[in-house]
Amino acid sequence: MNALNSISAYETLKSRFHRLAALQGAQSVLHWDRATMMPEGGAKARAEQQAALAMICHDMLTSPQLAELVASAEETASSLPEWDRANLAEMRRLLVHANATPADLVERLARQRSETEMVWRHARAANDYASLAPGLDKLISLAREQAAAKADALGLDPYDALLDGYDPGRRSVEIDRLFAELESFLPSLLQEVMKAQKAAPQPLAIEGPFPIALQEKLGREIMGVLGFDFQHGRLDVSHHPFSGGVPDDSRITTRYDESDFTESLMGIIHETGHSLYERGLPEEWRHQPVGRSRGMTIHESQSLLFEMQAARSSAFVGWLTPRLKAAFGGEGPAWSPENLLRHYRKVGPSLIRVQADEVTYPLHVILRYRLERAMIAGELGAADLPAAWNEGMRRYLGITPPDDASGCMQDIHWPSGSFGYFPTYTLGALAAAQLFAAAKTAVPGLEEALGRGDVAPLLGWIRENVHGRGSSLMPDDIIASATGGPLGTGAFRRHIEVRYLGR
Repeated sequence: MNALNSISAYETLKSRFHRLAALQGAQSVLHWDRATMMPEGGAKARAEQQAALAMICHDMLTSPQLAELVASAEETASSLPEWDRANLAEMRRLLVHANATPADLVERLARQRSETEMVWRHARAANDYASLAPGLDKLISLAREQAAAKADALGLDPYDALLDGYDPGRRSVEIDRLFAELESFLPSLLQEVMKAQKAAPQPLAIEGPFPIALQEKLGREIMGVLGFDFQHGRLDVSHHPFSGGVPDDSRITTRYDESDFTESLMGIIHETGHSLYERGLPEEWRHQPVGRSRGMTIHESQSLLFEMQAARSSAFVGWLTPRLKAAFGGEGPAWSPENLLRHYRKVGPSLIRVQADEVTYPLHVILRYRLERAMIAGELGAADLPAAWNEGMRRYLGITPPDDASGCMQDIHWPSGSFGYFPTYTLGALAAAQLFAAAKTAVPGLEEALGRGDVAPLLGWIRENVHGRGSSLMPDDIIASATGGPLGTGAFRRHIEVRYLGR
């Protein structure tokens, strides 16, 4: 094929991937609606809709004509500009992943994910694991089937084949190394922190109630300060906080507790970090593969950069304190910045991952990583999951869940079919610490700006060094380019030691 035809093939590809992006965006908004607005009776219809869209997208990606177009465009790829070459490479990567999963399996997975997630909502609320187990077992079997199919096509270990879909290029051997490093110092560091906090003044109770309407108003105010664009997004409530939608129509959710405003506010900040990443992706590549977010390790680094690194800093909490007092009418020493910091930095073993402090959080994730690898390997089924979970909690955190609702049913990920996602939470925490350290070095006065409620210096640096990269580089290349080194545990360890032990 001549060069002119190759260029035409690439332009045709861009048009088709633009259409694919629109369909996938519709899938994301339908998922948001299912989690926030959809009446329960709509579950069956929604499962049909999502399965149909999944099949349409899969058919587009696995079309022989699309493969021919990619092959034709690749003949003259060297003559394309840098971002177009990266875009074409991403097209190829998506084709390989899509063709690895048979069409009938795509449809079965979509249906089972929708059905099992809806069962999970009721089962978790009722602490009824028995009602969830059959559907979860089917989903585990389907995930194993998909892992095996992808492993054959990609030449990877089955778990790595699933992991690659969430974090391109990541392999479990690297995760094992990083997690082993964390396990080598986190338990002793946890004991040091807990000992230091026990000897220090204890947090004074912050008396509620805190009306949900006031929490929501405050959350929206803080979202605006962080840079959330309400012309292109909204805040709602769901069982499990998440960020979804598309860059120009961002949908984030949280959940509220009238006795405690701290969790919902930090949840909002966390999800806003995700949304800011999506909004900051290169606009000129918005509907192309190279313009997408670069996997979940980078995505989680952005939410944790704002929630853990910035929003729990002494500077930002000092700025936040008077706004909390004004929002809830707080007075007295319990509403001092020092006391609020004690609440936001309280460390100790806990049952629920999303409520865990940043010192113990990696241990929650390591447990889930080990369990889901065992599930994909065929070594663990739904029937044995509660016992394995409880044993892991005893081993890693020294506590045992009193029930399955606060144990193996607490997360939505497995009931929604997300196997291979969990390790990216802790990888994201490592990346967030590394990125924040680099930002503070590169941007003089960054922490002082946070003390004024000014996140523009941080957001500007992260827009340039992470958001604006899209998927033009692999995840670790983005991290190395921004921070000067590969992803590691060193910055995270230093962050914990400085914040909690004053070293």
